Amino acid sequence: MRRRKFIGLLGGATAWPLVAPAQQSERVQHVGMLVTGSEADAEVAARVATFRKALQDLGWIPGTNMRVDARFGGNDDDLREKAKELVELAPGVILASSSVAVAALQGATQSVPIVFVAVVDPVGSGFVSNLARPGGNATGFTNFEYGLPLTDLSGSMRRLVLFGNRRLLSP
Repeated sequence: MRRRKFIGLLGGATAWPLVAPAQQSERVQHVGMLVTGSEADAEVAARVATFRKALQDLGWIPGTNMRVDARFGGNDDDLREKAKELVELAPGVILASSSVAVAALQGATQSVPIVFVAVVDPVGSGFVSNLARPGGNATGFTNFEYGLPLTDLSGSMRRLVLFGNRRLLSP
């Protein structure tokens, strides 16, 4: 149930809901974030701020009943190092912002739950066994559905171009 609530809220508000209301929990919940990019980047900072604001809107107050540890990395080596740091902090769940971040986290842990966003092909990348029942310690949502039928467009379409980053398709 937590997985479905989490994915639903991430899709709508990019936030982490926990099953019990914040006021009923005396234990401090611990969330990790592995973010691809620089903390100084305005777009990255805005996404992290949105996540933290959504948590507060749900009653999760940093320093009171919630702790969020964010780590940022610009390349594969940085992300692997930051993933190990996060896992050592023992969060209850880690939010991963990209395929590269998920790959780094899965290399660092098989037990801490990972929720991913903006992953191109989680099944093809080997992060999950399938989208309906991901298995393992990773779940989340993809930002592109390769199974969309294009037959409705085929009558008027002469060419179709898909842009992507081949590096993101496999860890």
